[in-house]
Amino acid sequence: MILSLDNVSKYYGAECILKNVTAAIYEKDRIGLVGPNGEGKSTLLNIIAAGLDYEDGEVIVSSGVTIGYLKQNSGLSNGKTIYQEMRGVFAPLLVLGDEVEQLHQKMAACTQPEVLRQLTEEYDKKQALFQQQEGYTIDVKINMVLTGMGFGGYDKETATDNLSGGEKTRLAIAQLLLREPNLLILDEPTNHLDFKTLGWLEEYLAAYKGALLVVSHDRYFMDRLVNKVWEVERTCLTAYNGNYSSYVKQKKERVTRQLKEYEIQQQEIASMEDYVRKNIARASTSKSAKSRIAALERMERVEKPVLWDKKASFRFEYDYEPVKDVLHAAGLNITVGQGAGEKTLCQGLDLDVLRGEKVAFIGANGVGKSSLLKALLGKLPCASQRLEWGRKVKISYYDQENKQLSPELRAIDEIWDRFPQMYEQEVRSILGQVLLSGEDVYKQVKSLSGGERAKVAFAVMMLEKGNVLVMDEPTNHLDIPSKEMLEDALEAFTGTLIMVSHDRYLLNKIPTKIVEMTPTGVEIYNGRYDYYLEHRREPVEKPAEKTEEEKERVQKYYRSKQDRAKQVAAKKRIAQLEELIDQGEEKIRQLTAEMAQPEIAADYQKVEAICQEIEAIKDANEAFTEEWLLLCAQQEEQV
Repeated sequence: MILSLDNVSKYYGAECILKNVTAAIYEKDRIGLVGPNGEGKSTLLNIIAAGLDYEDGEVIVSSGVTIGYLKQNSGLSNGKTIYQEMRGVFAPLLVLGDEVEQLHQKMAACTQPEVLRQLTEEYDKKQALFQQQEGYTIDVKINMVLTGMGFGGYDKETATDNLSGGEKTRLAIAQLLLREPNLLILDEPTNHLDFKTLGWLEEYLAAYKGALLVVSHDRYFMDRLVNKVWEVERTCLTAYNGNYSSYVKQKKERVTRQLKEYEIQQQEIASMEDYVRKNIARASTSKSAKSRIAALERMERVEKPVLWDKKASFRFEYDYEPVKDVLHAAGLNITVGQGAGEKTLCQGLDLDVLRGEKVAFIGANGVGKSSLLKALLGKLPCASQRLEWGRKVKISYYDQENKQLSPELRAIDEIWDRFPQMYEQEVRSILGQVLLSGEDVYKQVKSLSGGERAKVAFAVMMLEKGNVLVMDEPTNHLDIPSKEMLEDALEAFTGTLIMVSHDRYLLNKIPTKIVEMTPTGVEIYNGRYDYYLEHRREPVEKPAEKTEEEKERVQKYYRSKQDRAKQVAAKKRIAQLEELIDQGEEKIRQLTAEMAQPEIAADYQKVEAICQEIEAIKDANEAFTEEWLLLCAQQEEQV
């Protein structure tokens, strides 16, 4: 067992957040943590991983267990480069590697047999430890994880400060994966992942050596990954075996069964209480009535199951129509960063949006989708031949990091300061529609959960009554019921919508047009996500007259056959190199042991010759390793 919770309770003031939580995490567990936003999921994670104080119970962590915790929207940004951040994970091991190298140099220069013997013994121990901890594959691990998390084409000397928010989060995930803690805790890890990176992460986590505890609103991700589900609801934790779909089925069956048991017991209680009322005063039946009173007192009451049937209510309306041509952009160029860190995200983009269209931008992280929205809104400088919004356009903007909100303000004041003419009851009513009520409306925005902050932002948008909605990842922080309600509201919205999203379900329900952004330009598809998938595939039949693009596809096909042959040869070479490296390491161990023998250690010339031979083998192994790394990186790029 890695960790256990025994009757843990947590309060914020007089409000109970978690009550008598009892659970355990074992090796290889894949646990999905679910429940409505604001019900204590993040609190539970902070108790487990960050040492948050709790009032009752006990948390027991097994000796030697390491815990890695990635909070929502936490990223790396401290002036270091990508490579420095990743290498920092292995700092103690790198120090050990330096010590091994220093000992090797001392051995080569040593002329005193006794000192050489001592150096050799120390070298053997540290070199064996370095090899046991896979010190020779540090760069291989770094390259593999960076490539998987979408940084394969990045300059590893890029400063983390120059990365976007999503890139910083992905880099934080990569760093945590390299740390390989016994318990890996991820809070909404899929928020900033494109489809390719998400698929890689799913496969990597499925094979992860330690235990996983994951919070995610991505139902597909949870189905593929978890084998247990912990549900936090109304201060209680209930555990289910199986994936997310299994949990939904089991919960429905449990609630149905509990409701039936509750109703049967209530009928029994009513019958017994009715008997007591009628018979307690009669001498002949008083004893029987008292017996029933005792039975009622001993009875273990079945609690009535409570279903979360409250859902956020979103409705986007506007007062007047804009002109037909809502947006016209021509020759749009977007560049971020300065000096050596300058990066062109978008060049020569032409885009027209008509009244009533719903346009979704998709593409890999870092390609510039969020920056494009900000450029269109004038929040980011850009060069263009023309960038013009139509007359009577009223824009309402949703920022995925909710930077349009003021962290220090209370939720109620966030609305009131923008709409001072509203009465308090009206403000509370609009917040109640998005399921913020009671004392929650007086919390500072920075104290709200990610989902609650998102709902405050949506409340502001509903009151702004924009006829053009611009949304950057609107479903990232919402629970499943809230996602469904937002999707319904956007579907019913008769105005214009421009959004960025990775939510495949949303993309297949809302947009009338999908714009795919790539480093080389954009492609526009006049349909939803399924239409995009269908039309981005190569056609099976080629027309007689081939366009230049189609000829290029054919050339790529023939080249791919050659590539496959090269891949087979590369795999063979990789295996051969691994064998050569192993042989070299074994030879070094033999020579080191030979050099430690008294008769050899006393002969300076023999020691020098052995050291030279060891050095030659190390040089050869270094060359083999570099070739191995190059081939492995090429193989990963071709996957």
